[in-house]
Amino acid sequence: MEMICINCPLGCHLKIDENMNVTGNNCPRGKQYAIDEMTHPLRTLTTTVAIESVTHERLSIITDKPVPKNMMMDIVRSIKDLKVKPPVKMGDVIVENVLNTGSNLIASRSIER
Repeated sequence: MEMICINCPLGCHLKIDENMNVTGNNCPRGKQYAIDEMTHPLRTLTTTVAIESVTHERLSIITDKPVPKNMMMDIVRSIKDLKVKPPVKMGDVIVENVLNTGSNLIASRSIER
């Protein structure tokens, strides 16, 4: 399998075989990135939820640590009917330990009303 490492600006072109042998990396982070992508890919989720606000209809949120890639749509579905009440400060936890991932959904902006 081939992939491009996104851990740093170098963007190394990696190749990984069925035995998890990685080539093309210029640093150890590239090797670990390739192995993680093959065995347990993680992503940071950014999305929005409804907010009961006079000035805004949606509140932008983000996971505070990466979640399993295969759970991202499940997380989005689990919060589709969520409505947040202001005031909200950037960094406030909106959903704690979302779907038992160990990651919180936090506000990525502040909304007063």
